[in-house]
Amino acid sequence: MIRLLALAAVGLGAEDIAIQGLKQPVEILRDRWGVPHIYAQSQDDLFFAQGFMAARDRLWQIDLWRRQATGTLAEVLGPEYVDKDRVSRLLRFRGDWQKEWPSYAPDAWHIVNAFVRGVNAYVQQPGRRRTAEFEALGYDAGLWNPNDVVSRIAVFPMMNNLLSEAKRARELDAYGAAALEKWNAPDPFVKLTVPNGLNLKDIILQNLAAFDDAVDPAGSNNWAVAGRLSATGKPLLASDPHRTLQIPSLRKTVHLVAPGWNVIGAGEPALPGIALGHNETIGFGFTITGTDVQDLYIEQLHANDSSRYLYKNEWKRFETEKHKIVVKGESPRIVELQYSIHGPVIGTDTALRRAYVMRWVGSEPGTAGYLGALTMARAADWREFEAALPRFKAPAENIVYADTSGNIGMAVTGLTPKRGNWSGLLPVPGHTGEYEWQGFLRPEALPRVFNPASGLTATANNNIVPPGYKDTIQYEWAPPFRARRIEEQLGTRRGWTPAAFETLQQDVTSVPAQRMQRIVKNWIPAQGSKAASVLPLIKAWDARMTADSIAAGLFAMWMSRVQASLGPAGVFAGVDAAFRELESKPRFDVLEKTLNETVAAFEQALGPDRARWRYGNFHFVHFEHFARQKRFNRGPIPLGGDANTINVAGGTGFRASHGASFRMILDLADWDNSRMTNAPGESGDPMSPFYDNLLSDWVSGKYHPMPFTRKAVEAAAAERIVLRPAGLQ
Repeated sequence: MIRLLALAAVGLGAEDIAIQGLKQPVEILRDRWGVPHIYAQSQDDLFFAQGFMAARDRLWQIDLWRRQATGTLAEVLGPEYVDKDRVSRLLRFRGDWQKEWPSYAPDAWHIVNAFVRGVNAYVQQPGRRRTAEFEALGYDAGLWNPNDVVSRIAVFPMMNNLLSEAKRARELDAYGAAALEKWNAPDPFVKLTVPNGLNLKDIILQNLAAFDDAVDPAGSNNWAVAGRLSATGKPLLASDPHRTLQIPSLRKTVHLVAPGWNVIGAGEPALPGIALGHNETIGFGFTITGTDVQDLYIEQLHANDSSRYLYKNEWKRFETEKHKIVVKGESPRIVELQYSIHGPVIGTDTALRRAYVMRWVGSEPGTAGYLGALTMARAADWREFEAALPRFKAPAENIVYADTSGNIGMAVTGLTPKRGNWSGLLPVPGHTGEYEWQGFLRPEALPRVFNPASGLTATANNNIVPPGYKDTIQYEWAPPFRARRIEEQLGTRRGWTPAAFETLQQDVTSVPAQRMQRIVKNWIPAQGSKAASVLPLIKAWDARMTADSIAAGLFAMWMSRVQASLGPAGVFAGVDAAFRELESKPRFDVLEKTLNETVAAFEQALGPDRARWRYGNFHFVHFEHFARQKRFNRGPIPLGGDANTINVAGGTGFRASHGASFRMILDLADWDNSRMTNAPGESGDPMSPFYDNLLSDWVSGKYHPMPFTRKAVEAAAAERIVLRPAGLQ
């Protein structure tokens, strides 16, 4: 029995709520940082309560998510969302539902159904207050269906191989294979060969604009050290997944306790369970692998009938569906969705008689994001963790593992297509039948490491393929700067503590800046030049991208100008290729010209007082609310870091738009000594005290505890909610 009266005399905020649909009472202790700890007497009631609390804390956000999933945004937000609705409907799962649900967990449908019933119970709760977003936009939340939870549009933004193929095709046509192979070489290297029957001029990027808009930059860091490298003799694990920095936060933290469940961590608020965190014996966190899970097929349309396309010398008809999209303030729009044997038609070119079609793993059963963690979160050890890995099909992740027995590991997950006779780096013609997937790599064939000899494992979206690995996962990886810095720091000491891991997660040392300092070490610009006046500052700098650093501001602006001046090296592969160019042949003419321009730009924009040239004076984070109501926004806030520091703060135009809103450090010696942060807060309600209460701590690099034992949860509790079955006194 849960202790419904245990905290009655403590003076906590308290609520007692009667709900239809519960079987037995559920107790929820919300800690003072806003995290709900849910204690239920059955799995069904547990996930019902999680759904209820997700709706209570994030109703507008998850209702928007439901509308994205079902392609009904235009109904409440207007005609500019018709294209987004069309894309969502085009990408919905159309396969075998009997295979879909068991793919995540044997009881996945029951868990999702309970979660959805909980969400709907809150939506239908008598007297429920309509939050400020709904008031501002003039509509209310709708009801959920279990199928809404397994939306593919939710996982699609973390996959961008298709757009890379299209971009590479245009660059190949413009610059030739030699330039691309030099400055943006595939890793591992393969020669860029135009597929038989493909005309590169058929690829027009504007035809893919709706899909470009749907991509969300995704990165992350994670690492673990074995007990012999920690101060406690037990492993430590760190994870900080990167996505768009937004308000409300993409992540929602929860503690779930019931028979068969005792897990704490973060997931997306519209999904049951957690995606990263720990149970009583194991902890896990992830980074995006970047596996190539999409291919762009160019289908040839019939000259007189655009409903037909050529395949192996036969004219086939597209599968066609007509959908009615309700549009706020306008008449409904009828849109037509088409599918070839390769997948959904994502664009057409009537002049060239071409259709752009996407083959991707999202059409396969079990590829809704993160739901495979419903099985993983219940694993007790490495053996059970390994058995759960095949259920984590999308997005492809590098999952770092640690357990209370002292083991650490890393495993790559995700459906990984086998292409056989082509690389997947360029679009392919659909009509020849030469370029077809040949199934998927066996899950156990993906890279894994268990108790590495070094005593540590770390990933940062870098190339994690071990030497001699014979299969192909992908050819495009994040630059190695973050991974190199993490591994370098982890290897320099023993006695790691959670506090030291905090410092490492907050690290803003720039490996590119250190490379630039080595290049210019002996360079002296023209006497009296603007470059000469600031170069000593850059040479003496500690290479840390802090908000208060003048040198960091100069370097950031200078580097952007250097890249733009290096031709193909800057165009194709950004910072890493730019440095390879500079290191092979120092271009001091380019460096001096661009540094002079940088100083002039600072003088014009910020004035001659160099104290105003601090990085944080033009590098900000804006937490913008999707409701487009300025009163719900937070920021701009000066921020350090950039796209290449461990503490990521990346984006275009010196606007920090993506990074680690959620950070977690797990202490396997004492779960209550683990810590986390989730910016800007755990609630999505602008009127809640938990809406932005964690923002200042996040900016300053502070964390809060992750209480796990009942004693620690009670000590941290700020609010007690009891959910009772309606009619039970």
